[in-house]
Amino acid sequence: MIVSVHQPQYLPWLGYFDKIDRADLFVLLDTVQYKKNEYQNRNRIRSATGWQWLTVPVKYRFPQRIYEVTVNNDANWAHKHRQALLSNYAKAPHFDTFFPAYEEFLSQPWDRLTDLNTRTVHLLMEHLGIHTPVRSANEWHLSEDPTGRLVDICLQSGADTYLSGAGGREYLDLDQFKKADIRVVFQEYEHPVYPQLFGAFEPYMSAGDLLFNAGPDSLDILRSGGQETCL
Repeated sequence: MIVSVHQPQYLPWLGYFDKIDRADLFVLLDTVQYKKNEYQNRNRIRSATGWQWLTVPVKYRFPQRIYEVTVNNDANWAHKHRQALLSNYAKAPHFDTFFPAYEEFLSQPWDRLTDLNTRTVHLLMEHLGIHTPVRSANEWHLSEDPTGRLVDICLQSGADTYLSGAGGREYLDLDQFKKADIRVVFQEYEHPVYPQLFGAFEPYMSAGDLLFNAGPDSLDILRSGGQETCL
């Protein structure tokens, strides 16, 4: 059984969903410290000038964990996101198919960032056709050690293989996995190229960009970029 783990992100990119698609179980790690200026409260969409951020404003005090961070609803961010999607994707071939679901979640009140992000992950999984079970790290008592918590997730979920992002090579203590008899596999994702609005292809957008442009071909395109290496 393969498990992959990642912090909940807002409207994540294709590599995030490749990790989910390649796993038998995906765990949302919202029990770790929130990091500013990463992808936990923002992501990128294609625009006529290249790309732009969609950012969810948050109320945050160091060193809060992700599940403790709240959305700053004093700012009219949801309206701005809706208008940005309309402005940049209204002419995309499959915009009318998927946009109503985005409009629905943007119209709902969100208090916690983790709830908003979890919804966007599930929504994009549904549209892509990925059916991997998803659980929350909050379900278990986990080590505070960065590697130890991942080993704990594997052991407590019954997994014998951990699928890590490529960046895991820089911080994972592989001996802990070896002692627990857990195999580590590293994701190597080469971003696929697909038809996109506004000229020259711009990679690393939210997965919504692929859906609006490629529709029913999205999952095949997503899967064309994935590789794994074992250690």
